[in-house]
Amino acid sequence: MTRSQTFHFTLAVFLTLAGINSVFADGEATNHVFKNPVVARGQDPWVIRWQTNYFLCQSRPDGGSNGVWVNRAARLEDIGVDHWQCVWHASAGTAHSKQIWAPELHFLQDKWYIYVAADDGDNANHRMYVLEGSSADPQAPFNFKGKIAAPTDRWAIDGTVLELPDGKLYFIWPGWPGTNDGVQNLYIAPMSNPWTISGERVCISQPDRKWEQRDFPHINEGPETLWHDGKLFIIYSASGFWDDNYCLGQLLWTGGDVMNPQSWVKKPEPVFAHTADVFGPGHCSFVKSPDGKEDWIVYHAHIGQGTSKRDVRIQRFTWNADGSPNFGAPISPSISLSPPSGE
Repeated sequence: MTRSQTFHFTLAVFLTLAGINSVFADGEATNHVFKNPVVARGQDPWVIRWQTNYFLCQSRPDGGSNGVWVNRAARLEDIGVDHWQCVWHASAGTAHSKQIWAPELHFLQDKWYIYVAADDGDNANHRMYVLEGSSADPQAPFNFKGKIAAPTDRWAIDGTVLELPDGKLYFIWPGWPGTNDGVQNLYIAPMSNPWTISGERVCISQPDRKWEQRDFPHINEGPETLWHDGKLFIIYSASGFWDDNYCLGQLLWTGGDVMNPQSWVKKPEPVFAHTADVFGPGHCSFVKSPDGKEDWIVYHAHIGQGTSKRDVRIQRFTWNADGSPNFGAPISPSISLSPPSGE
């Protein structure tokens, strides 16, 4: 053992006995581990890795709902550490001033955009809106761009963007088939630019399985795209978020026109569901480890059984032999986890 190795070994032993986690300056990892949750309070977490940081985009982190906040962290497990910046405040007395839900931060065509659901205080009026970044910094102020809607302009939340390899954009979101609550389907529509839907919506998923109908209304929501080896999946949430049985489902694109409902196949069973001590896991996003070698899911779960209050958790996932994601089961908050590779 060299003098340097002896020093690092002795220091590691000391830090372990002292209960301190650290990383050496020269990159040698010591006993750094973490446990879930990584954000003590929050829902609908959207995380994106940009350059050397992770950015968590949410509605107000203290539980309010009159704006959009973006947090920054060098390590994924630190996304709950307070580096929050409010990037947009809703103007009072507008159609988008209240019940601001599930914002997503996307970098499209060399500019930052945030897609967020909002209404005037009446849930029946929920629609999707677009905010446009003012600089290359995702924590800089965003400007209100306008509503994004299909010609039918029905109830809409949880919108996300699908970008195909040829650069074409599509908007995917949960919506009501009519004007009354009761069913939330997943819809897709083409986009002519990052703030405009350019055609009518098409339904690609309905809550037609028992595990999507645990409560009323029957719900598909929180759609997120996931690519792997040329395969495209949509991972979505099913049943009501307030129910312990809230879970994740999966659609597979089989090729052809993404606007054709026949191009999408639903997996018969959930791909991520509650355990004996993790309840209501759902509404996720996906990121890579700093070295790009690992895939991680970021999701919310209930703080405890039988409550709708949520926190944010992360864990690594792998891939099945057929190229589909293998999320495993939500990991107990009592389990220590190793951080993403490359930290």
